[in-house]
Amino acid sequence: MSVVALVGNPRPGSRTLTVAEAAAEAVGQRIGAAGPYESVDLSALGPAAEPSPGVVAALEQVRRASVLVVASPTYKGTYTGLLKLFVDRLPPDALAGRVALPLLVMGDAKHSLAVEVHLRPLLVELGATVPTPGLAVLESQIPRLADVLAGWADRVAPQVAAVLREGALR
Repeated sequence: MSVVALVGNPRPGSRTLTVAEAAAEAVGQRIGAAGPYESVDLSALGPAAEPSPGVVAALEQVRRASVLVVASPTYKGTYTGLLKLFVDRLPPDALAGRVALPLLVMGDAKHSLAVEVHLRPLLVELGATVPTPGLAVLESQIPRLADVLAGWADRVAPQVAAVLREGALR
């Protein structure tokens, strides 16, 4: 079982990357997934008309994940174009049989619904099972990120584990 953080922030070393990797670890530990947990940082791959070997490998890594934490900063009320460009390269139902957890990092709570209104439908369209509400992390919460993620992971891990068990029984 693998847990992968997919990060759509165009800036290297972003807060979104930090939050996504910590979220993947928090959920991974609670569902018994052996670490280390992987991440796909799209800032390292960048946008390109033709997919580079790195992009091809990242697409395959995302398609193999059991649990995928999909994270982006909130940009103009939704996720980034970089994330959209990447997921547009995935074929229909590429995430079928995968659990996806949408996560947006934002400066203002007024964007909190974007995780449910924009990011969740994208993941469902790709065939992922999204068993829990998405997570909206305010930048002001980052100094106490461990507490924020602990509460979130405690709530979502049982649902993620149940979906994974159900899939294993099929």
